[in-house]
Amino acid sequence: MKKVPVFQLCCIAALWLLLCYLMIVSQPLTLKVVLIIIGSGIIVFVPLYKKHFKKK
Repeated sequence: MKKVPVFQLCCIAALWLLLCYLMIVSQPLTLKVVLIIIGSGIIVFVPLYKKHFKKK
């Protein structure tokens, strides 16, 4: 894999982690918050996985 996609994946992951942290800090940790974090992770990382890591 080239260095540019790795850098892009790291930036996207860092931004996602920052947003998850802000969500956890701003409100109490409930099942709804956990499900939102899991859902957003699936929405963000599954297409990236399919594009960059899945073998053809």
